[in-house]
Amino acid sequence: MALSLVGTRPVVRAQGDAYFPPAGAWASKAPAETGMDAERLADALRYAEASPTTRAIDFSDQEATFGSLLGSVPTRRAGTNGAVIHKGYVVGTFGDPSAVDPTYSVAKSMLSTVTGIAVREGLLRVDDPVGAIVKDGGYDSPRNARVTWAMHLQQESEWEGAMWGKAHDFVGREAFGAGERKPRTLGAPGSFYEYNDVRVNRLALSLLRVFHRPVPEVFRTEVMEPIGASSTWKWVPYHNSYVTEGGVRMASVSGGTRWGGGLWVSAYDLARVGYLWLRGGRWGERQIVPSAYVRAALTPSAHGPDYGYLWWLNTRGEHFPGAPRTAFEALGAGGNHVIVSPGHDLVIVVRWHRDDAAELLRRVIGAIR
Repeated sequence: MALSLVGTRPVVRAQGDAYFPPAGAWASKAPAETGMDAERLADALRYAEASPTTRAIDFSDQEATFGSLLGSVPTRRAGTNGAVIHKGYVVGTFGDPSAVDPTYSVAKSMLSTVTGIAVREGLLRVDDPVGAIVKDGGYDSPRNARVTWAMHLQQESEWEGAMWGKAHDFVGREAFGAGERKPRTLGAPGSFYEYNDVRVNRLALSLLRVFHRPVPEVFRTEVMEPIGASSTWKWVPYHNSYVTEGGVRMASVSGGTRWGGGLWVSAYDLARVGYLWLRGGRWGERQIVPSAYVRAALTPSAHGPDYGYLWWLNTRGEHFPGAPRTAFEALGAGGNHVIVSPGHDLVIVVRWHRDDAAELLRRVIGAIR
């Protein structure tokens, strides 16, 4: 078993009231040093490692599950892996947390992070209609003209149209696989929650338009480099998701790997993003994501199932039963989770788990003295 409870290593430097790992290094502590019971944490990690996803390791079930591909997928993924970060330090790992794999809809929470950068830079206001500044035809209809950035982020936009050959209504088994749904009458923008990758992909393109830069470039320079992430991650576009912006051909990326592509990243790098959100958008002395945006993003929407700005919440105590209501997570298909419990100063990343993350969270919390 590749489980590790780490011992003490030299701490590089604490900044302010919290430890922020520098690039290329993340200090570790033995569980007891951060106030955890080593054996109970080991039990929790053994549980995680012994609970792998049923998704095919060679992605051979991809099209049957999600529909015809638009982008590439790897030929093979890593096994179940993850890391636990307590009080800023790595206290335990299992599997290979450095493995770079598609992370499916965890990418949606990364798009939320990029939207926070746009807010910081004064490029948009979340309650404004997207079409007020994005003039590429996607918001010209009376319906779509009413869609705001917040509606996109809360998946309540009811945006109507198609992106890269996939329609908003998810009708058609060839296009959507097991994700096909029956037609329904659209509601007014902002009146109905629907988990919808087509609309999230529209948000991603709209972010490209306001930055006049590819979203992965913004994510790299404004988020991943400042928080010291590795250079191993990549955000893979679809084969057909290219547009011209300012006379330059650019790739627009997706908010998942439903049709291939998406964000391919390691557990260690995802843990850094989770830790950024745990610290309210701050990294060291720098406020990377505005604190007001973080608060809004972690506030439940009017119609969603405890959902914020592309983050899953626990404010009703239903997403993570038995866990603090302040806990939240980025969640992707195949059992990919970035779980944050601010009250416990805790980040858990688990990849390729069987989707019983609530039980894993309870077990890790149970190891905290």
